[in-house]
Amino acid sequence: MIEERREHGMEWRLTGFTEDRELGRGAQGRVVLAHHDESGTPVAIKYLAGGDTAAVAGLRAEAQMLGRLTSPYVARLFQFVEGEQGAAIVMEAVNGVSLKEVLLEHGALTPEAALIVLKGSLLGLAAAHAVGVVHRDYKPANVVVRSDGLSKLVDFGVAVLAGEGSFAGTPVYMAPEQWRGEPATPATDVYAATCVFLECVTGRRPFTTSERAVLMNQHLSAAVEVQDVPEPLRTLVLQGMAKDPGERPPGAAAFVTWLESTAVGAYGSDWEQRGVRALATAAVALAALFPLGALAVTPGASAAAGAGGAGAVGASGAGAGGAGAGGAGSGAGTAGTAVGKGFLATAAGKGTMAVAGTAVVAATAGGAVYAVQDHKSPPPPARVAVVKLVSDNRTLTNPAIQIQNAQYPMVSGLKNPALERRINTELRGPLDRLIAMAKGSDANCQGKPIKVGTETRLGLRGPRLVSVRYFMLSDWCQQADGSPGGEVVTVDLRTGRRLTAADVFLPGTLTAGGLARLQTLMKQHPFQEGQRQWTDCSPDGRFELADFSPRKGGIGGAEYDPPRLSAFFTSGEFQLSYLAAGSDGCGDLDFGASYASVRALLKPEIAAMLPKTPSPARS
Repeated sequence: MIEERREHGMEWRLTGFTEDRELGRGAQGRVVLAHHDESGTPVAIKYLAGGDTAAVAGLRAEAQMLGRLTSPYVARLFQFVEGEQGAAIVMEAVNGVSLKEVLLEHGALTPEAALIVLKGSLLGLAAAHAVGVVHRDYKPANVVVRSDGLSKLVDFGVAVLAGEGSFAGTPVYMAPEQWRGEPATPATDVYAATCVFLECVTGRRPFTTSERAVLMNQHLSAAVEVQDVPEPLRTLVLQGMAKDPGERPPGAAAFVTWLESTAVGAYGSDWEQRGVRALATAAVALAALFPLGALAVTPGASAAAGAGGAGAVGASGAGAGGAGAGGAGSGAGTAGTAVGKGFLATAAGKGTMAVAGTAVVAATAGGAVYAVQDHKSPPPPARVAVVKLVSDNRTLTNPAIQIQNAQYPMVSGLKNPALERRINTELRGPLDRLIAMAKGSDANCQGKPIKVGTETRLGLRGPRLVSVRYFMLSDWCQQADGSPGGEVVTVDLRTGRRLTAADVFLPGTLTAGGLARLQTLMKQHPFQEGQRQWTDCSPDGRFELADFSPRKGGIGGAEYDPPRLSAFFTSGEFQLSYLAAGSDGCGDLDFGASYASVRALLKPEIAAMLPKTPSPARS
């Protein structure tokens, strides 16, 4: 049971935890390293004393932001507790050292190590951007480097939802729009991350004046000096620090893709392994600053940190280690992580901690913020569905149909068999309709088989939604007569119901004006051979309401003809897929935008699901 208490005039503490030592203390409160009595899990707890309503409100807002996130690259929240004595935020404790300390000790990093820091941080930012959160205070003090060379983003104390906010952040890393007091966007974090990357690779900040007014003018209008940046990386810096946010990568996920291709071209396919080893060596040299002590980990090895895994808390006056320093905010992260798109793509060893005696008081997009109110246990975690792609390779007769590598997703692991069957029926539906279309074809194939297949891309795969994009492949009687088109299927895992455009978008979006606004946000993906420009495929170049509506009487006598334009939810961005029948190259187009940019056009219940466990790494 967790409850607030004060004994003999001592500072209040949470029961269920034993404090090990104090990490820092400031005017508003203190940060302690503790462990959960039942599980033994090390945690960092930040306490705020009662009376400062603004500080408590800030901590509550931070907890709500962190509650949206579950990412191996972002510090992880366990609990937020509020009562008469004050407020507290409970997080896992990371065993590492801040990037600020690494740079103070070692100066510039190798290009590969600097790229590893940037990539890990961008993956953390991408997870935040995917649920509409902008960090606004990315800086070396808010990046914790572990002994295995992996880094985590911490301290969401001034984070806001995209489109909100005003002047806030750390001046030496603030984007021009922050200096002007304009709303924050994912591109705001891209700017700060690029500033830190330049500092990592050169050993200096982009602008070094101590005069605030001069610093502001430099960020607003001065060109950034890149002569000492390795030549292959200069374009990354120049575009990431563009003065106009519209000229930067639109978000962290897009920046990661660009970073990977640049790094491979400049430093080879094994650049990540070298970068992790170099960064781990730099961190281990500062093991005396680790809050939990030095770990017996070979530098560069992928290792889980045991039950104590990872996470961090920022607080005024906190130390330099993983429970780290940083403003009024705090955060926590999951445990051990394997590195890679090669390395940084996979997360493993997530620690868990069960805590009783709480009640949900504020639901968020990614979970819930808990406050101690009574002795009830929190609701049990939802059963996690396992989603995987499987292939159908069969030959049918009467008529002869060859199904060739037709992939479709299958869900397993749900407790409700009927719900699971309903979900899988919806997910496989496009393939079944393609086969039915082939069976119903009246073409005279003169003994030649009808060949069908799918190009399948799996987007979100839980915990609330599964989204899959199909493009149909066919060769009716071995004649090149074009594709029958495709469709996107997005299923709510709670109900097994397929979502339509009316389920996804606010009513005002599905109007001429709303679609015009949506279209300004969506950018067509890079062309592939045979693809066409959207303006070549649409008579007037506009999205039309009819494009989002299914029709009766499809190709080949099918009873259902899917909409030509459908929302496709991926881990890194919101997409619209244009999937229509034909052979002119206009039936397989994709448009993308950050979740933050389209959030205001989506229904709140959909926005709340997007996505709970993003995986920004490329698949």
